[in-house]
Amino acid sequence: MNLSHEEEDRSLSLSKFESMLKTNKVFFFDSEEFEDIILHYLDSGKINLAKKALKLGLEQHPRSTGLKLVQVEILVFDDKLDMAERLLNDLYAIEPTNEEIYIQKANIYSKRDQHDKAVELLEIALKYTDDFADVYSLLGMEYLFMDNLEKAKENFIKCLEEDDEDHSALYNVVYCFDFLDQNLEAIDFLNDFIEKNPYSEVAWHQLGRQYYAIKEYEQALRAFDYATLIDDSFLGAFLEMAKTLEKLKRYQDAINCYNTTMELDDPTSFALLRVGKCYEKLGNREKALKYYLKTVHEDPLLDKAWIAITDFYIRLKNYQKALYYVNKAIGIDNENKLYWKRYATINNALNFYEEAEEGYRKAVEFGDYQLDTWLFWIDTLQQLGEFETAIATLLQAAEYYSEEYEVEYRLAALYLRQQEDDKGIFHLNNGLRLNYRHHTLLEEYFPDVFAMQIVKDEMKKYRKR
Repeated sequence: MNLSHEEEDRSLSLSKFESMLKTNKVFFFDSEEFEDIILHYLDSGKINLAKKALKLGLEQHPRSTGLKLVQVEILVFDDKLDMAERLLNDLYAIEPTNEEIYIQKANIYSKRDQHDKAVELLEIALKYTDDFADVYSLLGMEYLFMDNLEKAKENFIKCLEEDDEDHSALYNVVYCFDFLDQNLEAIDFLNDFIEKNPYSEVAWHQLGRQYYAIKEYEQALRAFDYATLIDDSFLGAFLEMAKTLEKLKRYQDAINCYNTTMELDDPTSFALLRVGKCYEKLGNREKALKYYLKTVHEDPLLDKAWIAITDFYIRLKNYQKALYYVNKAIGIDNENKLYWKRYATINNALNFYEEAEEGYRKAVEFGDYQLDTWLFWIDTLQQLGEFETAIATLLQAAEYYSEEYEVEYRLAALYLRQQEDDKGIFHLNNGLRLNYRHHTLLEEYFPDVFAMQIVKDEMKKYRKR
């Protein structure tokens, strides 16, 4: 690989500097060399070496504004904002038209969450800078911090007008469009951008994402295809293309695409799981299971993988196998509501009602407040003859679903069974009011209650209203 002259010079400077540190000899560097050395160490996260280079640089060039501005950067990094500000004020007195002074002052205000003041200073920096793209990008970030997405978007677009290869700005523009739910506007912007930059793989990739968001899957596929033609190692584009092919029900093509992502990088649990799902859609159960098992091996904490295996066996009505895998999953994470709900469903299918009741109870305990979970739990309690607990649980469910006929009809039936007629009729009337058509729920689940004269009379009264 050929290095540019600039990279070659930097490499020589670094070697010379590190040799100086090892031998304790003092070599001379010009101030710009020191700046490059310091910034290299800062970018590499070698803060101590950056500070050593700064100290030696200032000893050799005590009046260098460039080195003092780098010193400000290190002070800001160390959160010594007051010291950094004092140094900037001294520099401002010497060079009031140096845009870097305003940029660094803006950085200090940003660190103090005074983003409006940071914006003011960056606006001044625009008057003196030659690097407009950098300042517009910084302005965009400040407006993002202020949650002013429109102004942020405007500045990132200005940044791209100055430097159309600034991928970070392009991602940020699209982020703003996404946050503002402006998918169509984003598509227009990206199409215009691509017209001027047809070989921007990032723009094609982002365009594909926008089409995917509005369910224009053929258009999305075309965009991702272009992104991968421009860069045949663009992992993200291949991944998005595979997801799009799934939406188009082209499962074998999706598998091929996921396999490409696994050739480009180590297999991810996401790709392995999706390949399994595709094989299951194609009816190849053996390969589907093989990939589900690979997924849990790759990432034992991925609940979607354990659920895929469990659901695979539930669909086959092989409840013993399903129970085996859901128990393994619970052994790894016993506070996962999704695992407990499936544990309950499987045990219900096996007529193990006590275990099923425990599963539904645990699912709710760990945050599953979906209506069907409450209702399955309550119906299981009835199977066990635990009517008092079923009523208490229904009242709990009613706190989340105060206007739900399925809760009201069940409460009516259970109270009437317990001979608490007033409460039973109150809830029966609630159920009839909320959904008269589904009063058949009583006949289906509580035929004994439906046959009660008191219920027939109440329903007759309701029909006459």
